[in-house]
Amino acid sequence: MNGKDKKESRLGKGLAALLPEGADLGGRAPRFAEIEVDRVRANPQQPRTTFDEGALKDLADSIRAKGVVQPIIVRRAGGEYELIAGERRLRASRLAGLERIPAFIAEVADGSESLELALIENLQREDLNALEQAEGFHRLAEEHGLTQEEIARRVGKSRAAVANTVRLLNLSTEVQASLRSGDITAGHARAILAFDDPDRQATLWKRIMKEGLSVRKAEALARKLASSEAEPPAPAKKKSPHVSQVEDRLRTLLGTHVRLHHKPGKGGSIEIEYYSDEDLERLLELFDLMEKNW
Repeated sequence: MNGKDKKESRLGKGLAALLPEGADLGGRAPRFAEIEVDRVRANPQQPRTTFDEGALKDLADSIRAKGVVQPIIVRRAGGEYELIAGERRLRASRLAGLERIPAFIAEVADGSESLELALIENLQREDLNALEQAEGFHRLAEEHGLTQEEIARRVGKSRAAVANTVRLLNLSTEVQASLRSGDITAGHARAILAFDDPDRQATLWKRIMKEGLSVRKAEALARKLASSEAEPPAPAKKKSPHVSQVEDRLRTLLGTHVRLHHKPGKGGSIEIEYYSDEDLERLLELFDLMEKNW
């Protein structure tokens, strides 16, 4: 240990209060030190891909006034340190002109474990955009073999939330860029995912952008486009007035397209369409409300 690292010391049980909530450093107590900013290199696998320059400047001003409140997390990498968590704080500290920064030095065995910790720590935060979260979840699955249930447990989200977020990677490149820049929300993006075809996604996306549609209106437009572009049905027997009347009542009640397949004297089936995850959730909430009122 050289003189620059003499400030390192083992911390007691109070360490947990300083680490990011839910952070898992493999059960090994990290060391605390004030290390030189110039000796910290960025994690090349950082899940965050965009940094707001204005927000960084504000954070740098805060650091000049109050210092770095929450230490960054690093691992040793030769004679330097590799960042695991805290890139915004590191960048802002450089802007503020700091020479040293408080850090927890984790005993991480290799770069693979460092990457997993970096991904999980960042994904536990609320300020990643939806696409960055999707890319992070995908990498944890592909590069670390984690199931969606395991990812959900480690980042404190439901499995459904992880699955729905990963689906955003099925958007066309153009729509992904719009989501990443904040032109549309994750809710808009999920409405667009009603279509697999990039051209149909682009059609809905352009209407959302041009008309400034809310998420609810985007979902309604997705339903309308899907209905108008559907292949013409094969010729069928004329429905009885009673069947048509029941279908109309169900469409009004559920707010979506409903088909009644009725076989006189033999029963039948009801087909209910939905056009996004949010639309399905709306229907489920409606069914729950109906059940409570029975």
